[in-house]
Amino acid sequence: MLVKVFAAAVQGVEALIVTIEVNCGPGIRFFMVGLPDMAVKESHERIVSALQHNGYKFPRQQIIVNMAPADIKKEGSAYDLPLAIGILASAEMVSGEKLSRYMLMGELSLDGSILPVKGILPIALKAREEGFAGLIVPKANVREAAVVDNIEVYGVENIKEVIGFFNGETELEPTTIDTQAEFYRQQQNFEFDFADVKGQENVKRALEVAAGGGHNLIMIGPPGAGKSMMAKRIPSILPPLTLQEALETTKIHSVAGKMGKNTSLLMHRPFRSPHHTISSVALVGGGSFPQPGEISLAHNGVLFLDELPEFSRQVLEVMRQPLEDRKISISRVKYALEYPAGLMLVASMNPCPCGYYNHPEKKCICAPGAVSKYLNRISGPLLDRIDIQIEIVPVPFEKISDGRPAEPSAAIRERVIRARRIQEERYRNIPGIYCNAQMNTQLLHQFAEPDEQSKERLKAAMTRFNLSARAYNRILKVARTIADLEGCENIGLAHISEAISYRNLDRENWAG
Repeated sequence: MLVKVFAAAVQGVEALIVTIEVNCGPGIRFFMVGLPDMAVKESHERIVSALQHNGYKFPRQQIIVNMAPADIKKEGSAYDLPLAIGILASAEMVSGEKLSRYMLMGELSLDGSILPVKGILPIALKAREEGFAGLIVPKANVREAAVVDNIEVYGVENIKEVIGFFNGETELEPTTIDTQAEFYRQQQNFEFDFADVKGQENVKRALEVAAGGGHNLIMIGPPGAGKSMMAKRIPSILPPLTLQEALETTKIHSVAGKMGKNTSLLMHRPFRSPHHTISSVALVGGGSFPQPGEISLAHNGVLFLDELPEFSRQVLEVMRQPLEDRKISISRVKYALEYPAGLMLVASMNPCPCGYYNHPEKKCICAPGAVSKYLNRISGPLLDRIDIQIEIVPVPFEKISDGRPAEPSAAIRERVIRARRIQEERYRNIPGIYCNAQMNTQLLHQFAEPDEQSKERLKAAMTRFNLSARAYNRILKVARTIADLEGCENIGLAHISEAISYRNLDRENWAG
């Protein structure tokens, strides 16, 4: 008897329908076609054991399984459950009456338990799009899938529950989540707060400007000055995720298998901080079994690269295109994928190998030329893509020992949110543009044109520091954000001057 069961495959961050056709006939052999990988082929042994452990016999017939479309590679163990149900339905041990209305996904344990799988959120979105009545997934994944409305989502723990459901012997209870209530309830809770940061007012101002316009930023300073501490607090001053942004971000983390057990939506903007030994593939994504990289996992959030010059030059150079295009296109012989990369890059570095160049108290012991050589590990084109370059010095004892709390993140966040609302209103009719950091040259002429006095100041800075055209655009973008933070419609001299001051690495003779 020929039956069809429906599952899904994940490509990039999207899902596509996989139709599992099973036909049982005379014979004793088992065939599986449709480009399954080794993990899918091994499902035969898991299914046999799971059925035997729960009192069912694997059919003693010739079984042919086809996974369509046959030109898409099927990977992983998530097809165990639909394969098992398809085989039982083809052998008339399970009723096939309701099979066409449901999509199934899940890995089988040898005792019939159903284990969690990756990519459930995009699969649930695809199931709703294709008009399925329901989705049957592992219990551990059910909250992640249940954020999708207008489709019934059932969480199951054992294959017996699924068999009983299709045979009409047991009822499954759909899981429902009030997505909006749960989403907004958790948005104000942060582990780190700027109230703990003493001093460093100029750096906190630079971080506020970066958050206000979504600008990339680099901090240069000696060890112990507080670079990593302040970077970890940036998510607490960024605007809260919208529900649409939360779904986009959760999809990526779901595909990568980074969702916690019984987690539904990501409530906070992601903060990713990979070690400097990371490879190019781990950063941008791809690989033999394509997965999102750290750049995509930081989508709608922050990618923090600590000790930037210690990263491989090749790794840093692959970031140039994603920072401009806000997406990553990965093309290989066997596949071509696109991952989103709308992130805010935050980097930190020591000013020299010993760490004490320009230190107010400690003397730099590096050899002549070592500072320039150290800085040159970061290419000019990559530095050009970083809007704000801020120098940081150690906090004096008087400020460290001050018991009074500093300005909390909530107060800074309010100013950032007001500035972002101005930008949302400004770009509401321009698709794909949401903040000042995304402005192109045409929009700069339209919204960030400085007055004559400001132009003269900018011209002098361009000449003195020998800035590139890209650096010129960055200064205008940052000035536009500073004006938005102050609620000013036009860019003035003070805004341009402050934006120029955030190009520390462009200063003449900075590196000796």
